Amino acid sequence: MNNRFENLPFAGSVAPCDQDAVREVVRRAWQDGTPLYPIGGGTHLGWGARPVEPGLGLSLAGLNRVVDHPARDLTITVEAGVTIAALAKRLAAEGQRLPVDVPLPAQATVGGAVAVNAAGPRQFRWGTMRDYVIGLRAVDGTGTAFSGGGRVVKNAAGYGLCRLLTGSMGTLGVIAQVTLMVKPTPETSAFVACEVPDCDAAEALLAGLIHTHTLPAAVELLAGPAWQNGVGCVSDPSGSLRLSEGRVGDPSYPLCVVVGLEGSAVEVQWMIGQLQEEWQKAGIVSAVTLAGSQADPLWERLTEFASVFVSDGLAVRIHVLPGSVVPLVRRLRQLDPQGSIQAHAGSGIVLARLSADGKGAAALVDQRLRPEVRSVGGSMIVLAQPEGAELSLQTLFGPVPEGWATMQSIQRQFDPKGILNRGRFLFAPPAS
Repeated sequence: MNNRFENLPFAGSVAPCDQDAVREVVRRAWQDGTPLYPIGGGTHLGWGARPVEPGLGLSLAGLNRVVDHPARDLTITVEAGVTIAALAKRLAAEGQRLPVDVPLPAQATVGGAVAVNAAGPRQFRWGTMRDYVIGLRAVDGTGTAFSGGGRVVKNAAGYGLCRLLTGSMGTLGVIAQVTLMVKPTPETSAFVACEVPDCDAAEALLAGLIHTHTLPAAVELLAGPAWQNGVGCVSDPSGSLRLSEGRVGDPSYPLCVVVGLEGSAVEVQWMIGQLQEEWQKAGIVSAVTLAGSQADPLWERLTEFASVFVSDGLAVRIHVLPGSVVPLVRRLRQLDPQGSIQAHAGSGIVLARLSADGKGAAALVDQRLRPEVRSVGGSMIVLAQPEGAELSLQTLFGPVPEGWATMQSIQRQFDPKGILNRGRFLFAPPAS
C-alpha cells in the first residue's frame, strides 16, 4: 500500500490475484469478524466517514484483465482493478469510449468508479456510471460470489442489483467484475464560455439555455479562487481559459458559464456558431471558444476539480433542482467568499470547496449550510472533511432518510457482520 492509504486503520493488507482469491479473503474475514476495506485506486478515499476500526486492506489491483470486448455490441467486460485510463485506451482502439468523467484516470479503477457512482460535467448529456453498468460480479460479506445483469444491453435481468451496488461505496459487496455499455467516440469537442458579472446575469444566461437549439454535453457554472488560475472565461496567451482577476474574498467578482459541445466536426462547428448567436442576442459580446485539442485541458480541469476532495479541506456535494442552482451559489459565496464552486448547473449538482478548518467544519455544515440547502428543497453530503474534524454520520450525510429500516435490512442481507468498509458509509455495524 502507498501513502494514499496511510490514514486508514489497516492492520495489514492483501492483494489477491484473481476473483477466487478475493472470495477466499472475504470468507476468512467473515469467519474472523475482521473489518475489510476494499481499495481500488485510492482516489476517493476522502469520501464519506473515516473508518477507525483496524481491519484488512483489500487491494483489487491484481484484478486487471479485460474479460471480453465484443466491440460491435458496444459492451465491454473488465475486472474491477482495470484503471479508467487502461479502459479508455482499449476502447479508443475501437473508436469507443465510456462517457463518464472520472478524476485521476491513471489511478482510478473501474470498480472504484462504480462503487462511488462516478460522474462529472458530461453527466448533463450522458448520465453517471450507474447508467452504464449492465452487469457485474461481486462477493458479499460472507464470501459468497453473486452476479447481476448480463453482457448485452437489452438483458435487463438483475438490473436492479447493478443499480443497488453502484454508489454503495463497497458496503454491500466487493465488486470483482463489471460489464459496461459504451458509446462511439465523438469526432471532436469544444467549449463556449463567458464571464458574467453576478448571479443575476448567470441565472438569465442559464435560463436561456433551456431554449437553445444546440445539444450541450455539459453546462457548468464556476466561481471562486480555484478558477482564477488556468481555467475560466478570459483567454490567456497559452490558449487556456481563466477567470479574470478579482479581489479574493469578494463575492462580487465574476462567475463563468461554460458550455461543452461534442459531436462530428460539422455538428460542433454549427453549435458553436449557434450558441454564440444566441448569447449575442442575450447581450454577451465576449464569449471565448476552445475547440478540438484546445478543449481537452478544460475537460480534464473540470473533471479534476472533484479530485481535490481527497486532500485537506471541507468539500460538499449538494443536489437541488436546476432552477435552484444559482440562488444556492449566491448564498454559498456569501457564506464563504474564500470558497470555490463548480456547479453542474444543468443537472442540479453543486460541488463546493470551503475554507472551514477542523474546528469550524461541523458548525458550518450543521448550522449554516444544511439549513440553506433545505430551504431550496435540496440534499447535501460531505465528501471530505478537513484535518482535525471528526464529523458525525449525521453531519456527513444529513438526517436519516425515509426507508432507513429497509436500507439497513438490505445491508444485513449482503453483509450480516458488517465487515465491508465498516464505518465508511451510512450503515452502522449490525448488533452482535
